[in-house]
Amino acid sequence: MELQEALDLIPIRHNFVTYFTSWGVTLSIILCFVIFFRIKEKNSVFQIFAWLTLFQSLIVLDIYLCYSGLMKYTLWFNDSTEPFVLMLAPLLYLFVKGVLLRKPFKWKREWYHFIPAIVYGISQIGFYTQPLSVKLNAYIGAYFPDLGFVEVAEDTNYYYHHIKDHFRWYVLLSFSGYSLVSLFLIRKYYISHFKSKKSDVGKYVFTRNTAIAFFTALILILIIFLNFDDDGGDHIIAIFQSIIVTITIIALLSGSKLFDKSWLSEKYETSGYKSGFIALSDIKQKVEETEIYLSDEISLKQLGELLGCSPNYISQLINSETHLNFNEFINQYRINEAKKRLISDQYSHLTVEAIANSVGFKSKSAFYTAFKKQTDLSPKEYMKKQDKKMS
Repeated sequence: MELQEALDLIPIRHNFVTYFTSWGVTLSIILCFVIFFRIKEKNSVFQIFAWLTLFQSLIVLDIYLCYSGLMKYTLWFNDSTEPFVLMLAPLLYLFVKGVLLRKPFKWKREWYHFIPAIVYGISQIGFYTQPLSVKLNAYIGAYFPDLGFVEVAEDTNYYYHHIKDHFRWYVLLSFSGYSLVSLFLIRKYYISHFKSKKSDVGKYVFTRNTAIAFFTALILILIIFLNFDDDGGDHIIAIFQSIIVTITIIALLSGSKLFDKSWLSEKYETSGYKSGFIALSDIKQKVEETEIYLSDEISLKQLGELLGCSPNYISQLINSETHLNFNEFINQYRINEAKKRLISDQYSHLTVEAIANSVGFKSKSAFYTAFKKQTDLSPKEYMKKQDKKMS
């Protein structure tokens, strides 16, 4: 049978499985890029979660294309995600480990976990470089065995099958090993932290739920491997992964501030509640009148109560108008007052540190840093400079 003839015989499926797995792929890709975009720290544990989500989305995409029949248009992609499957269990384990131990993730320290995936990928280069006819036969054999096969060159070398034929058992072994190690890690955390009431309960519950998903995937893989030949049951795994990513999205949205009543009121309802719209001049006037900056306990909440306005709105207004955060804005008033007191006879009996405390600074170091930032001089240098001007 000719290549094009075989391609024409492959049907395109439209059913619940294709629709739901396409939904899972879309959500996974969106989630992946949102996490990558939001990551602030280079070695954040959420880097692992982002890569895990990316690989999962590519794997589900591979399964979706195969099951739906659309793989006939992208044969070069067929089975190309198998090395990523071997990365899922190590990444899940490293994510659990990172969440519990709260240590920065470093690829250089954990690289050896990915050796099996890399070795497998290298062993399959022979398949990746095969002509489309060979890849089409592999696809037909797994999903449409009744269609027959296309002709291939007689000297085609299938040496990579020695390893490829055992791929599903490599996956099972990987998930078994890493799920057990993850379970041991969670149990150890529970014993050393949870019982002593030193743990973050949310963190424990989160990693516990991750482990439950881990074991569920392991059991599902085992059942599918025992009941289906080749890739015939992969669509069930794709449905499971789509369910997991849907639950993850819902959990992230539910735990975000998006549905927090106070956040909604701050953002929209209280832009100028009680007294209407306020300007930066109103804030400055209130700060100068009350001299609230002299208190070392001043907060946005207190200033908001004085102005009858949302702390969030005040913070945004100060930042947009002055390009300063709240502390920097208040420190301007403190430093200006400190400059007066440093050269005033009324406060000459006080030390520099005492003057710093009197204008609202809690520590000498914080005062020196803020003073230097605003005047380019240390307090003593400023006093000497003022003495020279007066003499």
